[in-house]
Amino acid sequence: MTDSTQKSGLVWLWLSLLLFAVDYVTKAAVMDSMKLYESIELLPFFNFTYMHNYGAAFSFLSEAGGWQRWFLSSIAVAISALLLFWLRKLPANNWVLCGAYSLVLAGAIGNLVDRLVHGYVIDFLHFYYQNWHYPAFNVADMAIVGGAGLLLFDAFKGDSSQEKKA
Repeated sequence: MTDSTQKSGLVWLWLSLLLFAVDYVTKAAVMDSMKLYESIELLPFFNFTYMHNYGAAFSFLSEAGGWQRWFLSSIAVAISALLLFWLRKLPANNWVLCGAYSLVLAGAIGNLVDRLVHGYVIDFLHFYYQNWHYPAFNVADMAIVGGAGLLLFDAFKGDSSQEKKA
């Protein structure tokens, strides 16, 4: 396949759409079936706990007074646009970077929709051990972390085709 006919990384948007849909459906199910702060024990270390996060990761900026909703939404829009640009420039066969960008894009848009529609992000996955509790999170957060993990993997694996050219 020549460079001019090679597919771009935008073909990976199916993954973003799939994960966005899973995130949206799980959040809707939690909102429809649980009361705020209700917790359902699934395992001795894991609950579904319905929570609202007005901030970012680990509730950063959650007590900021409301401006953080628009600030964090702006960041999500900017990052999403940048990821789409990078996906367009990447060849579709670069599965690590295309997968990473698609995962982060899905998570950014999933949480962006929550912020725009509700004013907060819906979290419900809650891990804990005795008195230690990890902050609740959602499918969008898992997608972002998975994408970040793939970016780290790509950074450390090196690109053998680039190394051969040098």
